[in-house]
Order: sequence, then C-alpha cells, then structure tokens
Amino acid sequence: MNNADLQKRKESAIARGQGNMAPVYVDRALNSEIWDVEGKRHIDFGAGIAVVNTGHNHPKVKAAVQAQLDRFTHTCVMVSPYESAVALAEKLNAAAPGNTPKKSIFVTTGAEAVENCVKIARAYTGRPGVIAFNGGFHGRTNMTMGLTGKVNPYKIGFGPFPSDIYHIPYPNDYLGITEEQALADLQMRFTCDIEPSRVAAIIIEPVQGEGGFYQASANFLQTLRKLCDEHGILLIMDEIQSGFARTGTMFCHEQAGIEADLMTAAKGIAGGFPIAAVVGKADIMDAPIPGGLGGTYGGSPVGCAAGLAVFDVIEEEQLCARATQVGAHFVEHLKGLQAEYPHIIGEVRNAGAMIAVEFVHEGDVNKPYPELAKKLSAKAAENGLVLLSCGIRGNVIRFLPALTIEIDIIDEGMAIFKRCFTELTQA
Repeated sequence: MNNADLQKRKESAIARGQGNMAPVYVDRALNSEIWDVEGKRHIDFGAGIAVVNTGHNHPKVKAAVQAQLDRFTHTCVMVSPYESAVALAEKLNAAAPGNTPKKSIFVTTGAEAVENCVKIARAYTGRPGVIAFNGGFHGRTNMTMGLTGKVNPYKIGFGPFPSDIYHIPYPNDYLGITEEQALADLQMRFTCDIEPSRVAAIIIEPVQGEGGFYQASANFLQTLRKLCDEHGILLIMDEIQSGFARTGTMFCHEQAGIEADLMTAAKGIAGGFPIAAVVGKADIMDAPIPGGLGGTYGGSPVGCAAGLAVFDVIEEEQLCARATQVGAHFVEHLKGLQAEYPHIIGEVRNAGAMIAVEFVHEGDVNKPYPELAKKLSAKAAENGLVLLSCGIRGNVIRFLPALTIEIDIIDEGMAIFKRCFTELTQA
C-alpha cells in the first residue's frame, strides 16, 4: 500500500468536492506527529483543523473512549439518555463565559451547531433576520453557507441561499477596515435592508478561521454586545475553531469580558471524536418546544466520554497557558523570518495558538500572494510538514498545532517551513 495508489482509489471512490490537501494517507499518529502508510513521519501543524487540541491519541482521551466502548456505543440521548451527556453539558455550562445560568444541546458537527443557534434565536425572538460578517465561515450546509462570507469554494454552484441573511465587514486593521466602518455598515443595513426589530441574531467569530485568523478587538465585541442589548438582538459567538483553550482562554470571547447569548462549540471539544454543542442562556435555550432540537447521533456517548476527558486534560495540563506559550514560540520564529523578508511577509499575528502569516508582493497589503501560500502548503507536505492555508484572499498560512506539542517539535517543523519558504521565494 502506498500514498499514490490510495489517492487513485480515493479519486475513483469519493466525490471530488470532498478533496484532500495532499496525497498523504495516515497510518498512525501520536501527539503532534503522523506516520503515513509508507512509514514516513510528518509533523502536524494543523491538528485536524484545531480538533486535536490535546494531541493525537492522548492517553487520557483514549482510555475514556475505550472504557465507554466496553459499556455501549449508542442509544440516542433523546431516547435512552446517559449520565455522561448530562455531565458534559454541566461542564460546558460552567465553562461558558458569563454568570447567567446556561443550558446546552448536543449535535454532531459545527455546522449543525450554527444551524441550531439560528433556530433557537428565531424561536426566542420571533424574528427572521440574521447578520453575519464578510470573511466568516460557519459551515457547508445551506443555512451555514448563507451565513459564510466567502464564495470560493464554499458557495460556488450551491445557491439559492436562505433569505433574511445580511453581511457586514469584519473589522481588520491590516486590511484597512476600521471598527467604525463596520459599525456604520451595520447601521446602513438597518436603514436599507432590515429594521433592527426584525433581526434575531448577529453571529461572529471572535477570531475568523477560514477568513484568515483576524481577531475582533475587545472594544468591538463589547460594542456589539451593547448594540444587541439595545435592539433585543441575540449575540451568537461562533467558537468552533477558537474554543477549548486554543486562544489562551477556554473560549476566546471571555477575553473581551462579554457574555454571549448563544455559543457554538465543536472541533476541540472531544479530541477528535465527532460531537458539537450549542451553549446558551437557559431561558433562550428553552425557547424551542421539546423535540424541536436534537438528532440521532447528537451527544454520542463515545463523544461525551472523550469530551469529559478533554476537559480534564485542559485543566490538569494547563493548556490555556500552554496555548499562549506555544503561540509565542511560533511568533518568535515567524517574526525573525519576517525581518528577513519584509517584502513578502506582510503580517504575523496570533491569538494564543491560532497563528498566521500573510504573504504579499512587494510589501504591499493590496497585492496578496496566494500562489506562495498554495505552493508552500504543497511543498511542506512533500517534506513531512502538515500546513494549512486560509484567508479570504487565499494568501495566509495558519498554524494550529496541538496545545501539547513539544517545543523541539515546533523548532523542527519551523526549520522545514523556513527551508521550504526560502527555496520557493528564491527560485
């Protein structure tokens, strides 16, 4: 068995829309290292897109899952529930920022969590409208594609999308979009498109994921919170990629000192097992009638067992503080490279262990360099390093290492990154 043969089989068996970044097929993985079917070792700077925050095959998560498998794998939490789902909901409710009593529901994917936030917001407010942000990513279902603020590749050929969805700019100092401009555009939507009394919710990522790892300031999130309160609009924080210690706190928006009405959680919640959640203020969460929320696999007992173990690991191994340390170490490497190549590396930025480097031509923010990001991801894969690109302009490399990654593995991976970068830029 080899990677090339598996890629041929994959292309014959799986629709091209579910593509893969590189023809590297995993045989086994441990913490921040992956070995492919040919026995080659790869350093993982992607963590399954911020899913295995606790590292591949963390022994505590693995043990919890194995113990659950010995008991039962599925009964449906809506038919024959189990204690682990209750315990995980209690953990989520306690961890969500703010003092208002919380409740949770479980689903299977991040997109489902976003969809259910919209359902809950509409049930609670009796309003149809939802406002999202340019560059945001919320999923690939019809509703979440409508909310997503990036066309290629997520929306091409898939319309029409749901009505009563409106987009405004995401504030971005590097790209010259001020908070004042974003708020002025929001007021314009209220003037031209939908009155505030018909808006159920505003949804925002505190750090845009697919959009390029741009972070909303504490001031902007606080202003949104006040504006939502003034108009009876619910504030939804999409913490799917930024949650579970990734940015240095359990959830990113707690750094702004605000409380969301609803929050999505997925990815890092269970160390690689498919489970997601909506967490929100109890009275809002209880707006839908019994049976209006849920799903066959939502709250999988295996996922719940893994999720409880992840909470323990984050606390015991102090992964919030570790995320800050890991992020700082990456930034030190990248800032050094930026000093050598200021005409190519336009910006280095991070929120904890959500780290990004943006490529431009001639040091000009208005001349994005997506070709380099694409070539660098491919070349890194050939050299044993998993890298992810992103950005509304396709010119960003994002680093999402496991929070448990060893410092010497970071250094080894960054040496590969620098070598690939230098070879491509000097060619």
